[in-house]
Amino acid sequence: MVGTIPPAGTGVVGGVSVLFGLSAPGVRNSDSRWRQRAARARLALIAATGLLLLTGCGELPQTIMQPAGDDARLVQGLLMPILWIALVIFVLIEGFLIFSMIKYRRRPGNEDIPKQVHGNNRLELLWTAIPAAIVLVIAVMTFKTMAVQAEAPGEGALVVEVSASQWWWEFSYPELGVVTANELYLPIGREIDLRVHANDVIHSFWIPKLAGKIDVVPGIENRMKFVAEKIGRYQGQCSEFCGIAHAQMRLLAFVVTTVEFEEWAEKQLTGPSAEAAASAGAGIFAAQCAACHSIQGTAFTFGQIGPELTGMGLRETLGAGTVANTPENLADWIREPTAVKPGALMPALGLVEDDISAVVAYLEGLR
Repeated sequence: MVGTIPPAGTGVVGGVSVLFGLSAPGVRNSDSRWRQRAARARLALIAATGLLLLTGCGELPQTIMQPAGDDARLVQGLLMPILWIALVIFVLIEGFLIFSMIKYRRRPGNEDIPKQVHGNNRLELLWTAIPAAIVLVIAVMTFKTMAVQAEAPGEGALVVEVSASQWWWEFSYPELGVVTANELYLPIGREIDLRVHANDVIHSFWIPKLAGKIDVVPGIENRMKFVAEKIGRYQGQCSEFCGIAHAQMRLLAFVVTTVEFEEWAEKQLTGPSAEAAASAGAGIFAAQCAACHSIQGTAFTFGQIGPELTGMGLRETLGAGTVANTPENLADWIREPTAVKPGALMPALGLVEDDISAVVAYLEGLR
């Protein structure tokens, strides 16, 4: 009845009692209102659980739960014990809360306050010592992991210098003389000595399946080592907010066999064919693009502002993983870069359509 004050014990606690299938004192079992609310609550709980389980389905290209490198495996080895410790703590605390809500709910004829434990030195010592012990265990595991990560790379490690700019990556292999952008090639089983720095703001380099994160800071060279253990294609990204196009500052890492890696490096040092070098697109590139972009094996090796374009036709993506590398997308990029990647610092060159088509044909032929 509207305006009727429910009996004591029919408030939130009474609702909880009905939710768990208990009879709330002062509430008639025939009261359909409480039953309907309890049914809706159960359905909501089931739906939420189902949605939570569905989030774990499908492909997870940037999960840390499928390590393909020794450093990623090290990070997962630290995460899992901490995760289980946290889960046990959560279950115990939430279970105690639910137990207390049911056992100590207000009942007719039972108005007493539960026994108080304030000032119980043994109990307070216990619940101070347990968290301290947990923190100590986690600290020891963390320091052991950090000590392994801090070890210097061994002899024979492949040096890769990573340079981060808004909003793209440059990868340089000083031993090979190869420079590329946004797509990193790595030989399987060989230790990688990664040396990172930034040209503008703070970034963070992260390929979850291969290794942990490393800060990329202007004026400082940070280093990380890892070994890629499984052949495959791995997605990475900048994990430190660095401006408007931060979410589109992605990268791809390709772990290949030693032979495939050597073949790729050789292609990077081979210039375009004589036919491509004499094409109209090469001339337009020299006049409009070479001041910012370099191409190995050509005369266009002085551009340092934009990404290296050597082997452009072999790349899978444009704009640091923003769109697929297709002739149509490349033409759109040259026509108006910010329409493809908002925030891109490359200016629109104002080329006519015939010139755009010629440049696209030239870059797509760089294989």
